Amino acid sequence: MKIIDKYLLKSFLITFATVFVILFFIFVLQSIWLFIAELAGKDLDFMTILKFISFYSPIMVPLVLPLSILLASIMTFGSFAENYEFAAMKSGGISLERAMRYLIVCTVLFSGIAFLFANSIIPEAQFRFINLRKTIVQTKPAMAIGEGQFSKIGTTTSIYVEKKSGENGSFLEGVTMHMKKGEFGSVTTVIKAKKGVLKSDESTNLLQLDLFDGNYYEDIQPKKFEERDKLPFAKSSFKKYTVTIDLAKLNANANEGNDLINTYNMLNMSELKYTIDSLQTTFNKDVTAYSDNLDKSAESLAMVYNVPVSSSVVVPKTTKLTGDLVDLFPTDKKTLVLDVAKNNINNTIFTLDGYKTDLEFKQNNINDHWIGYYDKILIAYSCLLMFFIGAPLGAIIRKGGLGLPIVFAVLIFITFNFANTFGKKLAGQDALHPFIGTAAGALILTPFAILFTYRATNDMGLTIDLDWLIVPIKKLLTKRNTNSLPSENITTNES
Repeated sequence: MKIIDKYLLKSFLITFATVFVILFFIFVLQSIWLFIAELAGKDLDFMTILKFISFYSPIMVPLVLPLSILLASIMTFGSFAENYEFAAMKSGGISLERAMRYLIVCTVLFSGIAFLFANSIIPEAQFRFINLRKTIVQTKPAMAIGEGQFSKIGTTTSIYVEKKSGENGSFLEGVTMHMKKGEFGSVTTVIKAKKGVLKSDESTNLLQLDLFDGNYYEDIQPKKFEERDKLPFAKSSFKKYTVTIDLAKLNANANEGNDLINTYNMLNMSELKYTIDSLQTTFNKDVTAYSDNLDKSAESLAMVYNVPVSSSVVVPKTTKLTGDLVDLFPTDKKTLVLDVAKNNINNTIFTLDGYKTDLEFKQNNINDHWIGYYDKILIAYSCLLMFFIGAPLGAIIRKGGLGLPIVFAVLIFITFNFANTFGKKLAGQDALHPFIGTAAGALILTPFAILFTYRATNDMGLTIDLDWLIVPIKKLLTKRNTNSLPSENITTNES
């Protein structure tokens, strides 16, 4: 390695390390807001919070690493071009392609690290992250319920606690519970108690809440419509009332709105491939089973009405059918045949709707696993892609520092992430192939990486010559305008 290579590598790595640390810190702080409701006011010790953040932080690496490489390459090469260091290199016979050689090797190493991170470290970190949250709720059940605020339990229950005390905040004061009928229904049951005690058992997934000295209110729905305006309700008092809470519902609420934590993200590539094969085999068996069930249901429905499905009416081959098929049956059987056909069709449509919903859900689950599989490869490729966009772009724009490079880096990265997010959503809904949906951002930006690299290595700048396209169009328009001019009558005077 020559001195110039060491200088280039050192400049790039210093810039990359600085940018990576800053961006990683910003992304981690931003992600903490997703779980601020779980951390704030829950009496967690410092080590637990540190574990909570450290297990979640690896998820940020696939986002921060490509952006850091992009920004560092633009800043480094832009600074070299701005200070005429590249001009000095070129005068010494060192081309841009030669200057990028060891940096490309360094970026390949970063890509390998990113792949190992995505395939090994991130699945393990997410698994521990989920288990940590479950353990916290089991050992400190009061964490699931905030003080002075309504905390959701599943989709139908909310609980409010005025004050928590005792070890792990298990003793509650001023407890109010609201229960709804259905996710979108209104509150029909209210429970108010002066005191409450939370109890949990690490061997089970249930949380027990004992309420003391309270009242139970429940709305009553009268059968007569005119009595509903009176809003009748039932009230009862209790000395002790026990409510059982499923911890899985609490964890589901915590995961709500967080797409980064999914089951398939906790698996490496070999585990994902095995899971996908199993899911696909089950899917194919379900399709065959559903088809057989439809045939059997059609036969059973026809047999109920004593109308055999096959050979109900024997029609000679020479007979030409000109009217309705119902006319082939005896008059006393026509109504029965129509009823059988109608019921069969309605039953088939209803069954098909159920099968369609079930198969769509299973296919989307398979697609999500494929997205997780391809995403690990895309993380490694995105590091190389961002370097081959940033390095030539920095040499072309000839600007270093934190001004223009940040603008270009943010625009490119937003385009990349937006295309990936949109593509993954479509792929998850089976509207795109999972590979195309996962690699949507890479497919869009790869031509730009090739273009920038070609123009930068050939000192062509960012201006693109479109004369080959514009000149023929101008000639065609000029010719048409000339032909459309009115001809003048020229008179000659003979002397």
